[in-house]
Amino acid sequence: MSGSSSRTADAARGRARTPRARARRRRGLFVIALVAGLVAAIAIAQPQLEDAVQEVTLPLRHEDVIRQQAGDKGLDPALIAAVIYAESRFDPRESSAGAQGLMQITPETAHYIAGKSGGTEFETGDLATAQINIAYGSWYLRYLLRRYEGNVTLALAAYNGGEGNVDRWVADARKREDDLDAGDIPFPETRAYVRRVLDARRDYRTTYARELGL
Repeated sequence: MSGSSSRTADAARGRARTPRARARRRRGLFVIALVAGLVAAIAIAQPQLEDAVQEVTLPLRHEDVIRQQAGDKGLDPALIAAVIYAESRFDPRESSAGAQGLMQITPETAHYIAGKSGGTEFETGDLATAQINIAYGSWYLRYLLRRYEGNVTLALAAYNGGEGNVDRWVADARKREDDLDAGDIPFPETRAYVRRVLDARRDYRTTYARELGL
């Protein structure tokens, strides 16, 4: 009689535990399903997230114009993209100094380029057009590279700090029987600019090789 009572009590306790056990199992299954869903969602969203981050940290637009101008003027398309990145980050707002567009060209420089390149109908407002702005900026880059015998560091320093300053720095370096390297540029802003462009050119080559036709 005692044994029968014990078995009956055990069965009752087992029945009493069953709803709680089932609830725990349901919660466990829900958590597993939730985690699996989150993992799947992250896997699906990761490429889009990476693209969004890349667009913020290293943007690229107008790559067709960049490729075209690079081909026409014998320039590295990654260098053009890097200059645009350093100048405006592909956001063509006018600077406090009056430089305009993607490659931040001043009206004075733009009219000089127009005169040299045959842009007889050029107007300052045309700098707001990506095609013209990149064309003029690329022309100026090519001009500076020729002027400084293909020295990218000097060309970039002149793009930012002016040809007169670079000529003076080069002359001072020659007096010391030395070359002017990026680290020797006296203007901190221009020194940082040259390094930023060179770093960005490397990143554009790596990240956007297909888009830039490299």
